[in-house]
Amino acid sequence: MALIQRSSSNRFDPKNGLYAAVSVVSVSIVLFLWWIASRHEWINPLFLPSPADVWAAFMTIVQDGYKGSSLLAHIGASLQRIAIALSLVLVTAVPLGILCGRSRLLRAIFDPFIEFYRPLPPLAYYSLLVLWFGIEDTSKIVLLFLGGFAPMFIAAVYSARRIPIDRINGAKSLGASRYKLYLFVILPSCLPDLLTGLRTAVGVTYATLVAAEMIAAVSGIGWMVLDASKYLRSDIIYVAIIIMGIIAIGIDMVIRQLIQRVSPWIEH
Repeated sequence: MALIQRSSSNRFDPKNGLYAAVSVVSVSIVLFLWWIASRHEWINPLFLPSPADVWAAFMTIVQDGYKGSSLLAHIGASLQRIAIALSLVLVTAVPLGILCGRSRLLRAIFDPFIEFYRPLPPLAYYSLLVLWFGIEDTSKIVLLFLGGFAPMFIAAVYSARRIPIDRINGAKSLGASRYKLYLFVILPSCLPDLLTGLRTAVGVTYATLVAAEMIAAVSGIGWMVLDASKYLRSDIIYVAIIIMGIIAIGIDMVIRQLIQRVSPWIEH
């Protein structure tokens, strides 16, 4: 009960409003400096368009779309690729990582492959994925999947290895089967670390999105950035990047709320 009351008091702490105000002020200062720099042309407008030009480009894309597709269609295409890739990550990396975390033999089998490809830049093996899976969405989803798999797998292994042995033995002494042990003891114990790993996986997947939409794509926010760069449309590039950032912040806020619910004793 004391833990719940402490968590509730932290949630409604007046300091949270102060920190939010500081964030708003810091963003406002950056926007003001951006406006001043563009107004006085301290930087070539080709590289730094004014906030007004970026807003005008945004309104044009909202009304007329971009290259034959609406803005929502481009956003939906990117989110669909990310959603499919992350769904595959969750149903593969989480159970495999937990099993590897509980078994040194399984970890010895899979760990060398994960550690081999994890530091590789996505573009280093994207050409192979195109050869294997074609230039359609399949190769892009596989690239996003590989980008998010490694951090999710590592988080699952780490969380499974750090479960106290007394908790495992206690469940076994109460007659828990192997299936129930994993479902009702190990998985819930791993959940906070898994959600933290999901935050990392989302970030890596987002960073890989532009690479995934570089080849033979005709839709998506990442593709908009690359297509606009061909025509030196920096205003559209800024629009697409800002939209990607806002969506990423929204997804991260949802995950942080989930982490807060399953581990209220941790300050996020």
